[in-house]
Amino acid sequence: MERLDVLYRNRFSAEARQARERVWQVLCRHFFQRYVLESDTALDLGCGFGEFTRFIRARRKIAVDVNRDAASFLPPDVEFHAADARELDFLPSATVDVCFTSNFFEHLGSKQDLDAVLLEVHRVLRPGGLLVALQPNIKYAPGDYWDFYDHHVPLSHLSCAEAFGKAGFEVVELVGRFLPFTTCGPLPQHPLLVRLYLWTRPAWRVLGRQFLIVGRKPDSGPRPSWNP
Repeated sequence: MERLDVLYRNRFSAEARQARERVWQVLCRHFFQRYVLESDTALDLGCGFGEFTRFIRARRKIAVDVNRDAASFLPPDVEFHAADARELDFLPSATVDVCFTSNFFEHLGSKQDLDAVLLEVHRVLRPGGLLVALQPNIKYAPGDYWDFYDHHVPLSHLSCAEAFGKAGFEVVELVGRFLPFTTCGPLPQHPLLVRLYLWTRPAWRVLGRQFLIVGRKPDSGPRPSWNP
């Protein structure tokens, strides 16, 4: 989509971005880091303001977004590529350990585009590599889902799991209700309250309207476990 810089500047104020950063710092440290080893190469697909890339610990961090403005939000140690996620030609096959994406698939133009993205991620992941995705769930946010001009592809956790399987991923984790629909919504903003939410799974079933899905590229052996 053209003029993404204008769209996102209008959507997210400086105060909203600061609130998102506080939440994402906790999410990365106390939840998403479990999928990423510090020796890994991590790819942030559709990185947006780069909260995941900034706060995750990894040996090599690569961020991709079609919005060139995204580069200005990233620290110097992050490799940024202004690129289409369907064509990651700058990455050789089997060179990425973990690919993460948040609130990205719904912005693609069609399910055919999603298929192309998943196949390209499958290509760049090493055998045993993980694709970790956080997405708004059309099943639990059928109205709010369409309040954003750049939302095109409706996905539930179940339909996304089918797409992962179609692309050759083994779905190893699927949580239909995880985070609230927006980090600026009912999710508490104070770091201690965010940690409490992550530890209190019954709260997910009440407030969660985003799903979490983890797909694994098959290989011949287990992936090393992460030690916090």
